[in-house]
Amino acid sequence: MDAHANPVGHAPLRIRERLYRWLYDAGDGSARGEKIEMWLSLLIIANFAAMILTTIPAFDPYERQLHYFEMLSMVIFTTEYAARLFIAPADPAFSASRFPRLAYARTFFALVDLLVILPFLLSAFVALDLRLLRILRMLRILKLMRVLLPAFHEFAQLNKGRTFRQKVHAFAFPSAYGGKLHGYYELFIVGWVLLSVLAVILESVDSIFYNLAVEFVALDAIAVLVFSIEYMMRFYSCVEEPKFQKWLSGRVNYARGPAPLIDLLAILPFFLEIFLHHLIDLRFLRSFRLMRLFKLARYSGSTSTLFSIVRRELPVIAASAFCMMLLVILAASFGYLFEHDAQPDKFENIPTAIYWAVITLASVGYGDISPITPMGRLMTTVMALMGIGLFAIPASILSSAFMHEMQSQRQAVENQLSGMLADGVLSDEEHAEVQRFARSLNIPLDQLEVLIDKAKRENDERQANDMFLPVEFLVAHTEIAVAQFHMLFEQLRRLAELPNAADMQARMESANTARKSEWDTWRLLRDASEKKD
Repeated sequence: MDAHANPVGHAPLRIRERLYRWLYDAGDGSARGEKIEMWLSLLIIANFAAMILTTIPAFDPYERQLHYFEMLSMVIFTTEYAARLFIAPADPAFSASRFPRLAYARTFFALVDLLVILPFLLSAFVALDLRLLRILRMLRILKLMRVLLPAFHEFAQLNKGRTFRQKVHAFAFPSAYGGKLHGYYELFIVGWVLLSVLAVILESVDSIFYNLAVEFVALDAIAVLVFSIEYMMRFYSCVEEPKFQKWLSGRVNYARGPAPLIDLLAILPFFLEIFLHHLIDLRFLRSFRLMRLFKLARYSGSTSTLFSIVRRELPVIAASAFCMMLLVILAASFGYLFEHDAQPDKFENIPTAIYWAVITLASVGYGDISPITPMGRLMTTVMALMGIGLFAIPASILSSAFMHEMQSQRQAVENQLSGMLADGVLSDEEHAEVQRFARSLNIPLDQLEVLIDKAKRENDERQANDMFLPVEFLVAHTEIAVAQFHMLFEQLRRLAELPNAADMQARMESANTARKSEWDTWRLLRDASEKKD
């Protein structure tokens, strides 16, 4: 008997099909399945990290919390496996089989899911050696193949017939050939940036560094390896970019850019300390590892937008900074003049007074240096009032420029949509392309859907207006103007003879948008239609 041979109203069938549509086949563009896979992937990575932490003696006090997290993860993975097994008959890939659930259970991903929860189930009934149990738990990382394998297949399909360097470029640089695999690669790099920076911060805590010194060294070595491979891939394949095409000068020009220099500073201290530590104390270079945080600017469209705004508004910001510097120097000079005799220890010289002037103009006022003479206090009051407006100028400039940039980006998306809708249809490929473009501009998908609806309405209105020829053209071509008149009059006559013409008239009356001349023409056509009947 077919697995789908259930009554139409059978509850399990309804639940199974609803669950399948909700998880995999929503049909509304929400991509719930992809989101669920992404959250499960993050849980797998966190679970794998927790398993590693259980092997570090310093985390023995947190053994109970890690165990609870392990139990929660296994409950989620077990529920996931049971849900996939339950909805297998609703999946078109297995519904044709006589035993759909068995067909699903024999697939690679189902076997991986089973291997992930199997150690947990076995440990509940069989006493397993702790080392063996940890080895079996490492199989959880294989669950990531559910996300990575389709991305690898997509990447291979997109780069079919391309050279090795072009494939490396598609993997390391944003392009139309990267697909989802490039997105996962960026998430991988961002994760390592955050992890390495967090390690640098925690190293400064003596109690943590004392217990995890070896782990910090190993983590930093792995991070440097990851960032070195990333730098070499980018340096090798950068010549595929249009502005770096020459094999030598192109790579030199690429290496001189801000982002590659940050990439180099992220790994350089590690190698300098290895090879030159016996000549000079280079421990201070470890602080440069925090430069890795600037690597996130490459993967953040908002940061790139902010940098472009600052570059564009640099002349205005420079003029504002010059005015602020001039006011600071004048205020420091007068502060020294009025307060030096009264407080020689605090207003020792003008450079010392500059600190006080900046703190006062910025309306911070720490209170460590404050005037005590009447003229000094009067000048401080004036400076504080001036500082409120003066320091607000760069902020207002950046704010207005940022809003203008956001509007320009939205307009760019609208222009792209207008070009894509020239044929009246937005294909799946065009929809995916405009999604990538909107994502690069940090435009949320819900706002993108609003822009798509707006573009479709404008396209429909434009197509409706295109039926009317320009007046200049009709003046120059009288014969076409006459033909246009006959065509439009015939169209009006047909509208007046429609069976629901009375309903049309009622709508026009309720809307109250028709002019008197339009009503006169409509009544003449309606009268002619009724006499004809």
